[in-house]
Amino acid sequence: MDHFHYVNGELHIEGVPASAIAEAHGSPVYVYSAQTFKHHCAVVRDAFSGIDPLICFSVKSCSNLSVLKLLVEQGCGLDVVSGGELYRALKAGAAPEKIVFAGVGKSRDELTYAIDAGVFLFNAESEGELARIDEVARAAGKRVKAAVRVNPDVADADTHEKTSTGGRQTKFGVPLLRAEALFERNLYRHVDVVGIHVHLGSPIAATATYLAAIDKVEQLADRIESSGSKIEFINIGGGFPAQYRVDEAQASCSLGQMGAAICDRLQGLKRRGKHFIIEPGRSISANAGILLTSVEYIKQGWERKIAIVDAGMNVLLRPTLYGASHVIWPASFGDFEGHWSGLPGQGAPEGDAQGFDTIDIVGPICETGDYFALGRPMPALDGGGLLAIFSCGAYGMSMASQYNSRGRPAEVLVEGDLQRLIRHRESYADLVAHELCGI
Repeated sequence: MDHFHYVNGELHIEGVPASAIAEAHGSPVYVYSAQTFKHHCAVVRDAFSGIDPLICFSVKSCSNLSVLKLLVEQGCGLDVVSGGELYRALKAGAAPEKIVFAGVGKSRDELTYAIDAGVFLFNAESEGELARIDEVARAAGKRVKAAVRVNPDVADADTHEKTSTGGRQTKFGVPLLRAEALFERNLYRHVDVVGIHVHLGSPIAATATYLAAIDKVEQLADRIESSGSKIEFINIGGGFPAQYRVDEAQASCSLGQMGAAICDRLQGLKRRGKHFIIEPGRSISANAGILLTSVEYIKQGWERKIAIVDAGMNVLLRPTLYGASHVIWPASFGDFEGHWSGLPGQGAPEGDAQGFDTIDIVGPICETGDYFALGRPMPALDGGGLLAIFSCGAYGMSMASQYNSRGRPAEVLVEGDLQRLIRHRESYADLVAHELCGI
């Protein structure tokens, strides 16, 4: 389970009180649980054991070097989408032969870097990209492997439009009807096109969405191999869901059930000797991190109270960008005992929001859209109190910015009773460090 729980009313991350972390490192601060990362790695591995895939963690979801190192030590490969992410992956100790390079707009410099590093596989998004990979590989005197990312025209109705990537209107992949020609033998002299890649978006809560895409991929593989070409790898991407709120429908669909159904549908390809790759991100990292933020002010608005906290959309963008909903609660709450999912008013059966304030939780950024929750039932809050925003391990810090010239927060990794700073809080000097050359 996730290692975020209340003991005598005080939130603990594994064995460390949240208040102790905020006292040591200030706020806002991202806090990760090493044991929760390990737990979700094991859950993913068990869920897909029926196809024994190469698990390539999606670096874009949580890119801190210490986190990546931890996941590499758990046996994960890494899925990167830029030269910068590849640099992080290598710095974290990832073996190049377990790195997959995805992304829709790989530059010539990025391809050169990746080919020189010896990455395992490129997920190519277009005919032009395959031609460029071939050209760069020829200049390097190397031969590389690629999978073609296909656009299967399959979308999940419940996935946010900004993170749905499998439909025909998106920029991703090669339309299914055009993909087959890219597997012709000897089309490229320095690229072996030996894989099919599909990624439908994130999160995908409906197993049927994956199964529909897999059926199309298998049919494509049949046509390719009947023409004499060989498929070695099937990469079904990621997008597996995480639990953000107890009352979400996606919480009822366990990853184990989803993985079992996907593995069952892939057995025909497995019997034909195909190897498999998956690219989980949020299903491993989302529930492994929280954001601690302090209440600066409480004020009365026209209709309800407003809590202004020291984190903003520059620190956690998901609520503003995607309308995402996170559990938010005081780090100190009476004598409550138990896991965060059992907090009152969060959809747990014993939850009861009666008697709570209805409050907006907003940040300091000069945008109306800078909020974490609107009209949320909450216990009485005071200025100076510490709040926890749960399930922030995915697309939290990795999407943070310096908007309004506010430095990005610190990051802390907890393991057992030990807390370790894994990223310093940015100072004012850090904000201008790359601009001093011009004055």
